[in-house]
Amino acid sequence: MLTMKLFLALVAFIVPLIEAQVPHWGPCPEPEVQAAFNLKQFMGRWFEIARLPTQFERGRCIETNFTYRGDRSIRVVSSEILKGEVRKIEGTGVTEDQRNPAKLGISYSYVLPFSPYWILSTDYVNTAVVYSCTDILRLFHLDFAWILSRTRTLPQSTIDSAKETFANNNIDVIRMIDTKQQGCDKDVPWNDQLL
Repeated sequence: MLTMKLFLALVAFIVPLIEAQVPHWGPCPEPEVQAAFNLKQFMGRWFEIARLPTQFERGRCIETNFTYRGDRSIRVVSSEILKGEVRKIEGTGVTEDQRNPAKLGISYSYVLPFSPYWILSTDYVNTAVVYSCTDILRLFHLDFAWILSRTRTLPQSTIDSAKETFANNNIDVIRMIDTKQQGCDKDVPWNDQLL
């Protein structure tokens, strides 16, 4: 009886978390990441072009700014426009394995562990293909995937190439959605206030 109650409590907790996510059976895949990744070249402003649906990104004009700190950590500021207001959140990024610097970890809270943020591919000046995955008891996993750009738009051929990178690593992006990046600079005044 206790086992069933524990199972039901676990399901009640997990279902709201995965409602917008993309669940898959089995553990997370182990995709290849960017070879010879240069963290300092990756720093700066990146605009989200497309993503797998997530519960925590519901707005438009989504972007993230990465700033290298002297202590080998990264300041991560993500923002979006939601219901006419700019919403920002600040987190910290780290290189989890110095031998494999394309495998970053990012946390937006001091009480939560770092989540994987793996750079599968980037040319540093135009586009980046990013993947994250969370195992749930190694029974299933939740995928997070992003196509990023240094500008608010990318040619369709570049987006298709990014999706091919995911597919070549056994990452299903059939449910990937475009992020609205139109009218971002004129609709809402941007400021440095974190919400």
